[in-house]
Amino acid sequence: MKNNKSLGQHWLKDRFILDEIAASAACDGVSKCLEIGPGLGTLTSSLLRVFDKVTAVEFDERLANNLPKSFPGKNLEVINEDILQFDLKKLGTDYVAAGNIPYYITSPIISKLLDAENKPKKIVLLIQKEVADRILANVGKHTVLSLSVQAKANVSPGVLVTKEYFTPPPKVDSATIILEPYEKPLVSDEVLDFIKIGFSSPRKKLAHNLPVDKTELISILESLGISPDARPADLSLEDWDKLVAKIKHK
Repeated sequence: MKNNKSLGQHWLKDRFILDEIAASAACDGVSKCLEIGPGLGTLTSSLLRVFDKVTAVEFDERLANNLPKSFPGKNLEVINEDILQFDLKKLGTDYVAAGNIPYYITSPIISKLLDAENKPKKIVLLIQKEVADRILANVGKHTVLSLSVQAKANVSPGVLVTKEYFTPPPKVDSATIILEPYEKPLVSDEVLDFIKIGFSSPRKKLAHNLPVDKTELISILESLGISPDARPADLSLEDWDKLVAKIKHK
């Protein structure tokens, strides 16, 4: 079936890689899986061998209509809907989420899953490698994306999938990320909002970005053991949390 370029459709067909992705989504005691963007059902096939039930949400009507025909007798529910509009509460609790998702809606999908009242127990997404690397970034390379995701989930790398494994090949390589959501974020929404302000000019020193008196801010940074020359990418989540607490109590 011809891919729809406007929807960012690229089919992964390597069975070994698909099985590895499905295996990484397995979670003790969880038998339900939400698959995002099943497409032709190549990953669906692997997920059905790992989970008792797969609920596949597919935006493309022709693909959604065709998918059940490929899996007669299987416990597969196909829903023709935009995943960003889909009500996750329909899944109840104790489910995982997996999918080969379009690059252009990676961040909104991750935010939807991590901010849901009934978060998945685990999330395994095949995304653009460059974005996966940004989400996995450590101190010195942090971005708003890496800090906001790491505040809400334990993040680990999955498999690298180079572009030649896709039909048609995309312009860039892909990789899976494995997210295990925390019951409660490591920092408050206030801290996350403050981080966004701090990254308003990522290449500038913090002292130039934050709405705090420069002399006072330098003093606070030094008291926390943070260099006055630090840039936003140099701070850990814990650093941001302590920084906001210090500023509030000044």
